[in-house]
Amino acid sequence: MSGRRRSAPGLSPDLRQQIAEGAARLMAEHGIRDFALAKRKAAERLGVRPGAGGLPSNAEIQEQLVQWQRIFEADIHGDRLVRFRTIAADVMHAIAPFRPKLVGSVLDGTATSNSAIEIHAFSDSPEAVAAALQSQGLHLRDWQRRYRFGSQVVQLIPGFELAVDGESIEVMIFPERASAHAPLSPVDGKPMRRASRAAVIAMLETASEC
Repeated sequence: MSGRRRSAPGLSPDLRQQIAEGAARLMAEHGIRDFALAKRKAAERLGVRPGAGGLPSNAEIQEQLVQWQRIFEADIHGDRLVRFRTIAADVMHAIAPFRPKLVGSVLDGTATSNSAIEIHAFSDSPEAVAAALQSQGLHLRDWQRRYRFGSQVVQLIPGFELAVDGESIEVMIFPERASAHAPLSPVDGKPMRRASRAAVIAMLETASEC
């Protein structure tokens, strides 16, 4: 590849597609969870300069990630989702009083081998959620994540990181009043889909019937 950088306005549909495919592959193979980072790395590998316009959307990258998993992980992806969702259901049971909800890639079915299981719980006392998790013998580490609730509204939400059976789990603690207001998805900008433990169990039962 030559050292010449391609200009932003000249991004062709084919190049845009290549960037989306490359970003999806980085997320699948290297555990990158940030769409912007995966997109930037994929673009740079194709000689597109930083800050270029016309790059693929997060939704386009998500679509390519689904396709990648169908092609290259057809034999293992379903089992991975069952494992992750089973672990999620167990953790959700431990913190049932805090109305836990599964969100993110484990819910939408795009989880990679490096994905964390993301759970939202609701309490005005994060310490109470921590106590419930620790009562199960789980070791916690303080964790924080920024969530967008609107074009100009970003909040830092506290939580805990833990591991169960070698899998990473993030339990984020939202205020009680926030249970009806989900943060925006980084994929499509719409309120994040959240699933109760009962819904997760239903997914597992459906998978066992297939």
